[in-house]
Amino acid sequence: MKSKILTSLLMASTLLASVAVTSAQAEDCAKAPVTVGFLPKLDTDPYFQVAQTGAEEAAGEIGGKAIKQAPSQATAEAQIDFINNLVSQKVGVIAISANDANAVAPALRRAEKQGVKVVSYDSDVSTAARTVFLNQAAGDSLAEMMLESMGQLINYDGEFAILSSTPTAANQNAWIDFMKKKMASDKKFEKMKLVQVAYGQESEQVNQQQALGLAQAFPNLKGIIIPAGIGLPAAARAMDQAGLLGKIKLTGLAPATLIKKYIQNGSVQDIWWNVKDLGYLTYYAAQAVAQCKVTGKEGETFTAGRLGSFKVGAKGEVLLGPAKIVTPTNVEEFKF
Repeated sequence: MKSKILTSLLMASTLLASVAVTSAQAEDCAKAPVTVGFLPKLDTDPYFQVAQTGAEEAAGEIGGKAIKQAPSQATAEAQIDFINNLVSQKVGVIAISANDANAVAPALRRAEKQGVKVVSYDSDVSTAARTVFLNQAAGDSLAEMMLESMGQLINYDGEFAILSSTPTAANQNAWIDFMKKKMASDKKFEKMKLVQVAYGQESEQVNQQQALGLAQAFPNLKGIIIPAGIGLPAAARAMDQAGLLGKIKLTGLAPATLIKKYIQNGSVQDIWWNVKDLGYLTYYAAQAVAQCKVTGKEGETFTAGRLGSFKVGAKGEVLLGPAKIVTPTNVEEFKF
């Protein structure tokens, strides 16, 4: 008899605990659009300013609010302060482009414990610290396109360098690793030699200095891959002023309009996509996460306004779509 009573009490306790958890989860789900705090790598980067216009467009369509706060220095430490500030402002979701995937993770997990959901865009964070990652294009695809573009410019033969942003930029480090593996395994690139990886530290001046430094350090240098929106235009201007552009070809990621004249004269190529759409997609995804319509599980779908339907892939990744190599023949397609 006592055994039956104890069993009944245990079952009742379990049921009450289950109801409590379900109730808590329901409370965490927003009933209406929330404020999304966008935290890019750097406040002055025009890339993120344009992405923000897409977020604001989406907010105008479905409600809520898109605010942007970002550091003046591209460091994880600076971003952590902004994470804490956004939590204190009681935003519903933080959308972050990380300067360091792992360094910001503890602060993001603390934010989640305080009821703030997290998504990443452009540059991912640790998967344990966010729900979904809104990626501009498949990382391997971007890396391969940059390497292919460099190959086209130097006829797949000769020395080239990479001028990345920071040593801790997760997306760029992944691209560089892929390029190294691709060169080692694909005979198409066997005559290309990567001589150095340098860093522009998300600074126009440092990128200019590094590009010129690479040209001086390697007299036979034929090209530089610059996978950073600030770095490629800055390096192109410096190399042009020094009379080196053309002798040394450049490619990478940057707003096409900022280097249009260099693309048109054949000195530079670019890999690019619709940046405004990345911000637009991120806002729609953030609201879906806030309302628990998306939990990060592979196979989930959601709709993002004029962009249509999207599916959550492995590890919570959502792809905006394919990028293109920007050349003289298609440069007019890109308005940023």
